[in-house]
Amino acid sequence: MKAYCLDTSGLSTPLEFMPEDIHSSIWAGVADLIAAGKFAVTTEIYEELGHLPGPIGDCIKANEANLQLEIEEEFWDWKAYVANYEEMKIKYSSIVSEYNGNRKNTVGLNDLTIIALAKTLKLPVISSEKKLNTMQESEKRQKIPDICEKEGVVHMSFNDLLRAEGIKS
Repeated sequence: MKAYCLDTSGLSTPLEFMPEDIHSSIWAGVADLIAAGKFAVTTEIYEELGHLPGPIGDCIKANEANLQLEIEEEFWDWKAYVANYEEMKIKYSSIVSEYNGNRKNTVGLNDLTIIALAKTLKLPVISSEKKLNTMQESEKRQKIPDICEKEGVVHMSFNDLLRAEGIKS
């Protein structure tokens, strides 16, 4: 059963700072979550995750069916997802990177897909992004946690995930 929506940064950043060869027990626990089907991702996020190296990348590739939710699959409300995504593209067009010259500290369309999926499934988003400092916050600079908050979606860090799942080194 799905428990989390996973942004690429939810795994890519921790992999960079906590390599699998040093933190093998943590990554084995994450691989177990992947194999158990606890994560949901969009096609766009799955394509990004497919570039992760090493055993966790291999695990992702071996578990595509456990991760990726596809449009027009009967077992989930993909029409609500599409509606949420289309609404967010319009609502947040002023801060979508692809619409604004790839400006820094903005969300990309792929980010909106995972937030829309989380909103549809009523699940938290796992990412390594941090909410922008309120002193810096503006209508032009926002990240995944900022949009999650506006959409009523829980945002979790990798460490939050490890704590929630009882994964320790």
